[in-house]
Amino acid sequence: MIQLISIVIPVYNSAETLGELADALHSELNHNRGYELIFVDDGSRDSSWAELEKIKKKHPEKVTAIRLSRNFGQHNAIVCGFGFAKGDYVLTMDDDLQHPPSEIMKLVNEAEASDADVVYGIPKERKHGAIRVAGSYFVRKSSRYAAGNTGEGSSFRLMKKEIADNICEHRNHSMLFIDEILHWYTGNIATTDVAHHPRKKGKSGYSFGKLISLYLDVVINHSAIPLKLMTWIGLISSFATFTLGMVFIYRKLEHKIEVSGFAAQIVAILFTASILMLCMGIVGQYMYKLFLLQNRRPPFAINKKI
Repeated sequence: MIQLISIVIPVYNSAETLGELADALHSELNHNRGYELIFVDDGSRDSSWAELEKIKKKHPEKVTAIRLSRNFGQHNAIVCGFGFAKGDYVLTMDDDLQHPPSEIMKLVNEAEASDADVVYGIPKERKHGAIRVAGSYFVRKSSRYAAGNTGEGSSFRLMKKEIADNICEHRNHSMLFIDEILHWYTGNIATTDVAHHPRKKGKSGYSFGKLISLYLDVVINHSAIPLKLMTWIGLISSFATFTLGMVFIYRKLEHKIEVSGFAAQIVAILFTASILMLCMGIVGQYMYKLFLLQNRRPPFAINKKI
């Protein structure tokens, strides 16, 4: 039986919901299970830290609040919280009340029943805006293919402490994507249906543009898809160019047709140059990631802890 649950919550510009979230968590778990709350303020620009200080004073023994020096991203903030977790299991959830605290016990019961290393709470219906839903769906499906993972993903997840510890040690670069790393360490993953509520206040920190940026980071950091794509483009272009050259040679020798077309030559040269520049840019991104790895730049920096 799970004795202590560490709940890690990344916080970004959620001052309006933090108090209600903390009260709901205390009300739900106070009589059901041993727990601790770990809030990680990921460089919020509003009064989120002031709210966390109030929550800490109200529940000093149950709450740990950490303030990062700037915005490092949701996944990096979660990994920071993992480092302070003491529970048998670690649960992650959002700070906007879209993950109802009343659904936590579903994940706990599933973990105890199946002994899974990781349990995902999969919303029956996601209550985001249409653009966010479409963007999230695209990122989940395509990044899963790029990283070689299977199954659904969600930021509402419960995992064994040893899995969280492994993720903490998996600091190979400054950009972390927890769902991909989880599949690296375990295949014993379960899911359970949970409710998903509309966002009460504020707006999501994930715009469609940020979701696409996250997807590109996942593809470059956790897969070789761009390099494989470069190889296939090179092979196809070489085959097409060779075939076209043989056609022109045949026309010249057999039909005495002069090969003309200065414009066609210019287009061919520009097209080839653009492909080369694209490939150089992709290789440059990989070299930049290797540079970050060599420098051992940490995925986050802590400014304050209470």
